Amino acid sequence: MLNNVIEVVAALIERDGEYLITQRTAMAVLPLLWEFPGGRVEPGESKEAALIREVEHRIGLTVAVTECVGDNLHSYDSHDVHITLFSCHLPSGCEPLPRSVGQVRWVASDKLDTYEFPPADQDSMYKLLNLYQ
Repeated sequence: MLNNVIEVVAALIERDGEYLITQRTAMAVLPLLWEFPGGRVEPGESKEAALIREVEHRIGLTVAVTECVGDNLHSYDSHDVHITLFSCHLPSGCEPLPRSVGQVRWVASDKLDTYEFPPADQDSMYKLLNLYQ
């Protein structure tokens, strides 16, 4: 039986072989961990609309959502997180800024495992980027 399920979306933004990740603030839940930019889906909101809203809030740019690349369900003790990852593109010539996150960073896929991600995000990252078998 599933716990309370929280719907979350995340943007997989690739540029020149590197992926955009953001660091949670010191005051956030699971502080200072890294993740792909995104956040919770509000009731009645589409996943794509939630992703555009959340990414703009976090890095100050409106992404173009191109396709769903997969999803993953992760169980915590008190709740489950259903995370859906979308391939996205940033506006041409624009750089992300840390608006409501600690830092933004471009990281090669073979270096992502050197950053600490929340368990739900880490499961999704490994599964969807085929970082381990």
